[in-house]
Amino acid sequence: MKTNAARLLDSLGLAYEIREYEVDPEDLAAESVARKVGMPPEQVFKTLVARGDRNGVCFAVVPGDQQLDLKALAQLTGDKKIDTVPLKEVQPLTGYIRGGVTALAAKKSYPVFADETLELFDIISISSGLRGAQLLLSPTAYIQATHARLGPIAKEK
Repeated sequence: MKTNAARLLDSLGLAYEIREYEVDPEDLAAESVARKVGMPPEQVFKTLVARGDRNGVCFAVVPGDQQLDLKALAQLTGDKKIDTVPLKEVQPLTGYIRGGVTALAAKKSYPVFADETLELFDIISISSGLRGAQLLLSPTAYIQATHARLGPIAKEK
């Protein structure tokens, strides 16, 4: 199942693996996806869409077992105030639906901010842009493809 995100990685010459899984529309939690792809939840990163008062829309990428720390994200982005966008705005902004959001090959190229724990792993898992498929790749490849800035933007749930 080649997605636009996978095609982008191909065009950049970056290695990845696609891992498909059974989708339960009632349970799109990162922890469930992690179980289904056989990886620990802290290695499966979820992509959230946020909007700051100064710098506008961005992607925030945090481990599946954590939540986004909005204050820390605002500090990293240079915004005074930042919040996640309402779910109804996610698809018009990114082209992706909940459970399939990725910073790769989104409708528009927004800045990407990822939690610094991303670099702790040899391989991370991110959405492929579709529910039911994850991309497994190195943090270096992800950072290269998204130009992500790293910082401590995750906190315990």
